[in-house]
Amino acid sequence: MKTRITELLGIEYPVFQGGMAWVAEHHLAAAVSEAGGLGIIGAASAPAQVVREEIRKARKLTDKPIGVNIMLMNPNAPEVAKVVIEEGVKVVTTGAGNPAKLMQEFKEAGVKVIPVVAGVAMAKMMERCGADAVIAEGTESGGHIGAATTMCLVPQVADAVQIPVIAAGGIGDGRGFAAAFMLGADAVQMGTRFVVAKESIVHPNYKEKILKAKDVDSEVTGRSTGHPVRQIRNQMTREYLRLEKEGAGLEELEQLTLGSLRSAVIDGDVVKGTLMAGQIAGLVKKEQSCKEIIHEIMEEAEFLLNRKEW
Repeated sequence: MKTRITELLGIEYPVFQGGMAWVAEHHLAAAVSEAGGLGIIGAASAPAQVVREEIRKARKLTDKPIGVNIMLMNPNAPEVAKVVIEEGVKVVTTGAGNPAKLMQEFKEAGVKVIPVVAGVAMAKMMERCGADAVIAEGTESGGHIGAATTMCLVPQVADAVQIPVIAAGGIGDGRGFAAAFMLGADAVQMGTRFVVAKESIVHPNYKEKILKAKDVDSEVTGRSTGHPVRQIRNQMTREYLRLEKEGAGLEELEQLTLGSLRSAVIDGDVVKGTLMAGQIAGLVKKEQSCKEIIHEIMEEAEFLLNRKEW
């Protein structure tokens, strides 16, 4: 399937894997890229040398394009950007900040820059500063979220910018893919569906929580702090929301979640860990390889987009 994104990045299918902290490491990124999508290594708060090692490990598993997600609020972001350029990575997605300060060096190195945006104004700003595309991420997503839904956000962003738009948030099958394209997207990004991929290093306890999730099982914490996070409901979210209701400050709330994502992903703590997942979790019912996930989605989407009767 050819779109502006597949042409821009040299990938077979217009499917991105989200750059999820602790989850999006070299095994998963390489498997997604090898299956024809764009696998992305999540740099998160990792030191630059760790990111370098992850890139090199992924390259041993695939010779297809891979990307790196850089969290710009990370103090290591400039060093991570340098590593990305030195290692010859040609695609970067960015979040939690404005990549304008890094744009010139990325452009000079031939790196395609694709920021995550949660609104039209930010999308237009990113286009002006030289972004090659934007990821319009709706509030249905897992992890840190904005306010607008994917259904409302994607068409407005697509109308506002000339660069390609990747839709993210609430997409987990061919129906979501087809819907995103009808809204004006040139590609989709998925996170939750890939968390339960066979190649994902996520602890089986965490995967099981997603596979058994119902439509109402996601919860948003942190609205009072201005940093809302969507995750699967558990003891930690109930405690967090209780403290929020009682007026707890940011410092106290951060102490509650300190190290909780790692403990969920690596140690399988589904009681006090942070189980980031989107609202689409209730739709995800099986563990598959990345190749199976992408091919299933593409087959279903192709049928829906091409069928004559509705």
